[in-house]
Amino acid sequence: MRLTKFTDLALRAVMTLAATKDAEPLTTREVAHAMDVPYTHMAKAIARLQHLGVIEARRGRGGGLALTEAGRHTSVGRLVRDLEGEEEVVACEGDSPCPLRGACRLRGALRTAQEAFYSALDPLTVHDLAASPTGPVLVGLIGRRHA
Repeated sequence: MRLTKFTDLALRAVMTLAATKDAEPLTTREVAHAMDVPYTHMAKAIARLQHLGVIEARRGRGGGLALTEAGRHTSVGRLVRDLEGEEEVVACEGDSPCPLRGACRLRGALRTAQEAFYSALDPLTVHDLAASPTGPVLVGLIGRRHA
């Protein structure tokens, strides 16, 4: 299974916010800069994470991004499911449906494998992703913003 770039960006954003929880709040632009991605892409990921209740954004002086308490304890498996959507690994229906769809064993096997992938991520929380050795690396990347 392969994650979309969008999900990858969103996960990197929450990891960064988890690692810098005690620092001054970061802006979307600072997170994008630290992850070396375009601001517009990161802004879309941040908006989706806000919609999911994982992060909050405060405007104005002293504002910035922060993980919500629920976001810090969110299961990575649940978060990836929410970001990736409920689509199957293969597209058996659509404009040109697969002629095997009525008797295919692959579709069910791939659905089982997809759920096993998500289930393997379920025990991890966003907080866990920012533990050492990852957290200090993320803090170092954010430290570049002051350089």
